[in-house]
Amino acid sequence: MKLWVGLTDNDWFDVVSHVPGIDEVNFWQPGGSSRAFKVLQLGEPFLFKLHSPLNFIVGGGFFLKHTIVPISLAWEVFDIKNGARSFSEMRALIVKHRRESPDSRDDFMIGSIMLTQPFFFERSHWLPVPADWKPAIEQGKHYITDLEPGKSLWEKVQIRLAKLPTYMMPEQRIDDSARYGNEVLIRPRLGQGTFRIMVTDAYHRACAITEEHSLPALEAAHIRPFNESGPHAVNNGLLLRSDFHRLFDRGYITVTPEYRIEISRRLKEEFENGRSYYPFHGKPLGHLPALPEDRPSNELLIWHNDNIFRA
Repeated sequence: MKLWVGLTDNDWFDVVSHVPGIDEVNFWQPGGSSRAFKVLQLGEPFLFKLHSPLNFIVGGGFFLKHTIVPISLAWEVFDIKNGARSFSEMRALIVKHRRESPDSRDDFMIGSIMLTQPFFFERSHWLPVPADWKPAIEQGKHYITDLEPGKSLWEKVQIRLAKLPTYMMPEQRIDDSARYGNEVLIRPRLGQGTFRIMVTDAYHRACAITEEHSLPALEAAHIRPFNESGPHAVNNGLLLRSDFHRLFDRGYITVTPEYRIEISRRLKEEFENGRSYYPFHGKPLGHLPALPEDRPSNELLIWHNDNIFRA
């Protein structure tokens, strides 16, 4: 297994490490290049190393996904879990690390490394960086947990994790090869923010019904709501234009297990309108994820039809 020690903005760490009950973080990269972070596989550990002179590993999380997003979407989705207390503070932090200063109105792109189940060590438990860490490292360095010094580093991290009073260790080593191709360290536990980004990417940033691509108008909808025991899972999501999202949540629109759109007659009865929506009735979804396992679950669609849809 690999682990990554990522050079971490000290201000970012100070904010996220004080968020009560934090379940996910966005470890952002200031540049918006298309180069993906491919070092880690799903579920492998990502550790936080502060800037010099604080040459310590101070916490970490488990890798879920890397993507490129507009800074506005990153803030909307993750809020304080971006390591900033406001959008303007986040923007200032990122601009500080960029080679050029964007226009104040520019919704520029940033890299987003999404991590689940973050953990943070008390200062007395901070770990010195391995002896082979070089001061010239700008982003981070990977280690192999079966080889030194990665082996000793990971063992020390696990000892500290076991002593954290409120931290629940992730489920260890599951075989999820049908979906991910390899055995992974943990079963991913998505938070609300990661769910929204992963659904957005799974639908290639296009509304499942209208195929609208204007990102500010798109929202990730739960098929079975989270407060009704619906999971933060991609197959419990639909990327919808905001008006369709609201109608879907209130039961005026549903999707059948055959991926056909149904518009409730009650939309017209109750509001004496609906002309913008009825042309979609009976049509197949306009856009679906490429991966079959990311497509809406038949079981969850049936639940929405039976419990939410106003037939």
